[in-house]
Amino acid sequence: MNLRIQPFAIALGLSLGAVPSSEAADFGGRFRELTLRASPGELYSLLYEVPKGGDLHNHSDGANRSEWIYAVCTDPALCGGETFYTRARFTSPADAVDPTQLFRTIRRKAYEGLPASDKPEYVELSALSADERRRWADSLRLSGAGDGRTEFFAHLWPRIDGITTCLPAATELLVESMKAFGAEHVGYLETQFSVEGMLGNDGAPVPTEQAVAFVRARLAQPDAVATGVTVRFQENVVRSEPDAESEVARAYAFVAAHRDLWVGLNLVGIEDEGHGYPSRFLSTFRSLRARYPTLALSIHAGEMDGPDHHVRDTLLLGATRIGHGVNLIQDPDTLLLLQQGGRVLVEVNLISNRLLGYAPDLSRHPFPEYLRTGVPVCLNTDDRGMWDSNMTDEYYTAVTLFHLSWAEIVELGRASLAHSFAQPEVRAALLARYSGQLSAFEARFGAGTTEDALRALATVRPVTYTYARRTWGLEFR
Repeated sequence: MNLRIQPFAIALGLSLGAVPSSEAADFGGRFRELTLRASPGELYSLLYEVPKGGDLHNHSDGANRSEWIYAVCTDPALCGGETFYTRARFTSPADAVDPTQLFRTIRRKAYEGLPASDKPEYVELSALSADERRRWADSLRLSGAGDGRTEFFAHLWPRIDGITTCLPAATELLVESMKAFGAEHVGYLETQFSVEGMLGNDGAPVPTEQAVAFVRARLAQPDAVATGVTVRFQENVVRSEPDAESEVARAYAFVAAHRDLWVGLNLVGIEDEGHGYPSRFLSTFRSLRARYPTLALSIHAGEMDGPDHHVRDTLLLGATRIGHGVNLIQDPDTLLLLQQGGRVLVEVNLISNRLLGYAPDLSRHPFPEYLRTGVPVCLNTDDRGMWDSNMTDEYYTAVTLFHLSWAEIVELGRASLAHSFAQPEVRAALLARYSGQLSAFEARFGAGTTEDALRALATVRPVTYTYARRTWGLEFR
């Protein structure tokens, strides 16, 4: 007998006998039996192959894995001939230097402008030793003791500031992300990606329309098309900045002028700083709606520890998608509104919420309550590069903790596409393609016996990163 670990049967106290024939008549029964019988590795392989709809809550700069960044930024053909330097050491006493500045990566123009005393602290990225390269890669993700909100918000982003202004590098990394999503059957990516503020290698601003044309041309190249991932963008504004209102107006005008690729607007940043509260922007959005045709809003809200009315106030801004919504459950009136309406989707980010401490015990995350009481939800990766995770990790987390049914998995993917901001004809095509992918998946793993389906998983080649290896010990070779 081929023995396997059977975590779900043990956890649920269920018999390992065959699922009753009335349940096994559709794929829901087969999926349930597969989750009961599969080992952790087999379950991960199964979920890797599941069609997953779209990723709607994705920060492009935070989605890039360290390894991708290194490969792109050390290849002149991929990064537009730019040279990057990183602060690999300190020449002054350690207590005289902010240690969070270690591995801050900058471009050649910035390096050339450094004082002579500072230049010895920087090393060309391609010249890092093996140990320095490993530590540099780890510095761009939450992977060590003491990581959390401070590391994420205050330390990780400044380390990549110099990379995010390089248009060829940023665009190439976007395509790398598309390739990874395509491999795990994510068909649509709606990422927060901006071309404004890009700088040439000489430090001069890249004209906006030139940058848009560059991105459009790169997405049309064969390797990007071959990913099978449809991409649309959101423009975002840091909510706590003193000039955030004027930035909202700028972003609104940009999206309105580039609606073929840019489809929405987002407010990002730490909610509980006290300066970026949603009602601050109410008059701004009302003024903009008087000047422009409807523009879709997906806004971060409810990513706070205690109860507040930020989700409700964000709905007043006109948002039809809420990013995170963790503490929505502590606002019963707004929760009831979302349960009954069906118009507003909550973008759930399980791994992000765990690593940043908004839901340190994921078994108590409100996701299943939303899902099972009528609030539209979908799973997303947020800043996947900084977690070193993927979409399958989100699904594996949800299935192992909350025992999702096949119908619920299908609904998550369908909701992600139905609530996307893609143009109506694009959205319809994505939903039709998703239905076809589901049929093919069900045919592949629904044929024959359950043992046949489990054996078929041996041919699947999932890709895992450090999050899956560290959290569940899952690694595939």
